[in-house]
Amino acid sequence: MKLTDLITPECVVAPTQATDKRGVIDELVDVLAEQDKVADADALKEAVWTREQTRTTGIGHGLAIPHGKSASLTEMVMAIGKPAEPIEFEAIDGKPVQLVVLLASRPDQTSDHIQALARVSRLHMQAEFRTKIYEASSPAEIYALLSEAEAG
Repeated sequence: MKLTDLITPECVVAPTQATDKRGVIDELVDVLAEQDKVADADALKEAVWTREQTRTTGIGHGLAIPHGKSASLTEMVMAIGKPAEPIEFEAIDGKPVQLVVLLASRPDQTSDHIQALARVSRLHMQAEFRTKIYEASSPAEIYALLSEAEAG
């Protein structure tokens, strides 16, 4: 599975308008809805927020991967948001988040969902990739970095 199969350039937001955890989640779900990737944005927002309340998805190194499942999806989808300034996400390392990767899937896609989460996490553990994506200033640049990393 390639992450570029789950996202289009239109689903990358940089910078986000939102400046807090809930706002960024809602903004990214709205972007997916605008691109006709999710039929019921409110249900997905609630699913992602409910999951976030059980345990933070701020995994450290400036990355958060909020995720949820919704029957209103036809396929697994992803959106990326880069806040103008790092935001508090209650990350496990206590540091603010510089990149938010929202992942959403149908309830029956457990295996694919876990694989996609792992792929995002592994990619982000590469210091060189992390540095480049944090320095990126546009949606096109972020998408290009992701495409390049997936191709390599």
